[in-house]
Amino acid sequence: MREGFGSAFGVRMYQLEEETEADWWEVEALYDLCFAPGRTALSSYRLRDGVDKIHPLCLTLREDGVLAAVIRYWPVRVGGRRVLLLGPVAVHPTRQGEGLGGLLMLESLAEARRLGWERVLLVGDYPYYRRFGFWKIDGVIMPPPTNPDRVLALELVPGAWEGVRGPVEKAVPEKTPPAGNPL
Repeated sequence: MREGFGSAFGVRMYQLEEETEADWWEVEALYDLCFAPGRTALSSYRLRDGVDKIHPLCLTLREDGVLAAVIRYWPVRVGGRRVLLLGPVAVHPTRQGEGLGGLLMLESLAEARRLGWERVLLVGDYPYYRRFGFWKIDGVIMPPPTNPDRVLALELVPGAWEGVRGPVEKAVPEKTPPAGNPL
């Protein structure tokens, strides 16, 4: 658990932790509060369905035990290469504008880099995400209906997106062959 985050009004103590199974209902309720009722029908959700989250990157941010913000990441593939799909990120409406979403972005992206991830993709508003280094990427195609102007990329390793183009595909768990039975 990481604690502490300064604000313009003094120091506030937040608890930044990996999301646990016990957080699921509360996290889903925050997503329901922050996003449109049909959020699970979006193309990003089709890529997540049946795929495990990248647990070390899925974070909750609490103050005095009250959930204030969350972020999740999922594995996907583009052009046969592994990619992190960022999102959703949500901040409780009463806490928006305090920099909590930015804190989650910076902490989780630093951890993704530390864990060896090379590239990140998201569907979102360029004016907001460019402050974290995201740019509009051409040739990476999310399932419809996705506005291509909202498909954004970030390199955690310089050059990681070079030559990586194509449709975004659901990550399929890698199978380990039984001992003595190579694939």
